[in-house]
Amino acid sequence: MRNAAALEAAEQLDLTGKLGLADAALGVAKSLGASYADLRLCRYQTEYFEVRERRLEESSAGLSAGFSVRVLLDGTWGYASSPLATVDEVKRVTARAIEVAKASQPLQLRKFVLEDVPVYQDRWDMPMKADPFKVPADEKIAKLMAMNDAALKAGADYATAAFAFVREEKFFASSRGSRIEQTRVRVMPDTEVTVIDKASGHFATRDGLAAPRGSGYDYILSYDFTGEAAKAAEQAREKLKAKPVEPDDYDLVLDPTNLWLTIHESVGHPTELDRALGWEANFAGTTFVTPDKLGKLKYGSSLMNIIADRSQEGGLATVGYDDDGVRTSGAEFPIIKDGIFVNYQMAIGQAQLIGQKSSNGCAFADSWSAFPIQRMPNVSLVPNPKACSLDDLFADVKHGIYIVGNGSWSIDQQRHNFQFGGQLFYEIRNGKLGGMLRDVAYQGSTVEFWNSMDGIGDASTYFLGGAPNCGKGQPEQTAPVSHGAVPARFRQVTVLNTARKVLT
Repeated sequence: MRNAAALEAAEQLDLTGKLGLADAALGVAKSLGASYADLRLCRYQTEYFEVRERRLEESSAGLSAGFSVRVLLDGTWGYASSPLATVDEVKRVTARAIEVAKASQPLQLRKFVLEDVPVYQDRWDMPMKADPFKVPADEKIAKLMAMNDAALKAGADYATAAFAFVREEKFFASSRGSRIEQTRVRVMPDTEVTVIDKASGHFATRDGLAAPRGSGYDYILSYDFTGEAAKAAEQAREKLKAKPVEPDDYDLVLDPTNLWLTIHESVGHPTELDRALGWEANFAGTTFVTPDKLGKLKYGSSLMNIIADRSQEGGLATVGYDDDGVRTSGAEFPIIKDGIFVNYQMAIGQAQLIGQKSSNGCAFADSWSAFPIQRMPNVSLVPNPKACSLDDLFADVKHGIYIVGNGSWSIDQQRHNFQFGGQLFYEIRNGKLGGMLRDVAYQGSTVEFWNSMDGIGDASTYFLGGAPNCGKGQPEQTAPVSHGAVPARFRQVTVLNTARKVLT
C-alpha cells in the first residue's frame, strides 16, 4: 500500500507541487540550522525485453519514485529519503537528515566547505525524435525476433537479443535558489551469439558491438541490428577455426569498440578525486594518480588528449545539470592534455581539498534514495587533428594484432596494472590485416601503456562506446557513462594466450 501511495503522490505532482515540497524542505532545514540544503525529487520508468532462440524470454516494466534531502550542518552532511512525496513526509525527512548530520559530527575529521555555485532556474529535456516508451511493445519484440532470426539463419546455435530503456526525471531545488527540472532517456541494446563445434564440443561467442546511448528509439531505428546479428554469427563461426595466438610482445591496434573500456578503467576511474583522497578504498580501491602528480605526471604520449563532459550528444552521462545543480554546458574540461595529467573529476565541495576553486559537474546519484557522489562524466579520447585512417595505423606494423570489441577485463586496486580481452582478433603482418586469431588478452601498466601510443585515428574513425552500469560506492551505485574513442596504435604490448590446457 505504501508503494502504491508513493507512486500516486508522485504522479500527481506538477511543478507547483514540486516547488511547494522544496519550500517545505528548505524551510525546515534553515530553521534547524543548516547552512545549505537541497531536495531531489526523482521518477524512473524502465522497460526490458529479451528474446532467445525465437522466443520471448522476458518482458517487464517498472516505475519508481521518491525524494531525498541533503543538509550541511556545521560542515557535516546529513541525508535522508522517502518514496512518499508529501509535505508532511518532506518535513519529517528533512528533520531526520538534520539528526543524521548531528550524529555524524563526532566522526567528521574535517569540516566540509561548499564553493559558490551559480543559481539556475531551468528545465532541460534530452533531445530525441522517438520516445521508446511510446513505441508499442509488439514492435520492439518484433525487432528483437528479427535480430534473433538473422543470427540463427547465419549459423548461430544460440542467440540472445535484448533492449532496455530508462527514463530518468529529476527535480532539484537548493537553499541557494536553484530550481531545475530534467528528463533524459537511455537506450541499451544487448546481443550475444554462440556457435558450437559439435564434434569437439568447443564453442565461441560474439557479443554485439552496438553501444548504449543517451537517445530515443530513433537510435534503435537507425542501427542495422539484423545485419550486425548475422555478421556476429559468421564471425563467431570463424573464431572456432581461428589460429591460437602465440604469446609475445606485439604492436596493437585497438579498435574504438575495444579501447573505450580501456579508457574507462585506466583513465576514467584513476582520475576520480574521491578515489585519490582514499574515499573509495574499501570497495574498489584507490589510485596511483595522487594529488602530487597533478600537472606533472606524463600519463601518456603527446597524442593523448582526454576530455570530460556531460554535454556530448548521445552520451550516457549527458545531462543539463549534475546532481549538485552544476550546469554542464560550458563545463567541459581536459583530464589529460598532450599526455599530461591536468584535472581530476570532482563533485561539489571537493575542489578546495586540493587547492582548486570549483567543482566540474561530476555528481550523480542513481536513485531517489541515493546520496550524490562523484561519478564519471563522458570521458573521451580526442581524435587526431591530422588525417589518419585505420589502414594508416596498420601500415607501420610488422608484427601486431588488431582487436575489436570489449571482452573480459581486470585491473588492480590502484588502477595501475591491467589485462583486457576483446571480441575479435586479427593478425597484422607487414602492414596488412591478416587472418583471425583467438584466445587473446593484452596486459600492461597504465602509464607505460599510454606512453607507448604512437598513432591515433582522425574524427572519421570516432566511435562512442560506454556502459550503463558502472559500479562504485557503498552502498553500491551504478552510473551510465560514455567514452568516445578512435582506433589507436600501441607499441610492444604483452599478449597472452588465455586458453586453458587440459592435462591428460
